[in-house]
Amino acid sequence: MFGPKQFDDFTKRVVENLPQGLSEVHEDVRKNIRAALSGAVDRMELVTREEFEVQRGVLERTRAKLESLERKVAELEAQLKDGI
Repeated sequence: MFGPKQFDDFTKRVVENLPQGLSEVHEDVRKNIRAALSGAVDRMELVTREEFEVQRGVLERTRAKLESLERKVAELEAQLKDGI
């Protein structure tokens, strides 16, 4: 995920590639790019890898439980059908 280091590295590369005549605006450009990137990432509502893995585990357990319940229902339906 993007963090402060990635933002700084990216903005540094952009500022370094600005024409030399714009050296007086380098700091303003750096700040504006960093703020824009940070805002864009915040709006994306991204989750951390840890949060993702927790939810993945919950989903896997839920899926296993659902499959188990589906098998039980199928068995009960078969028993009911055989009993009729």
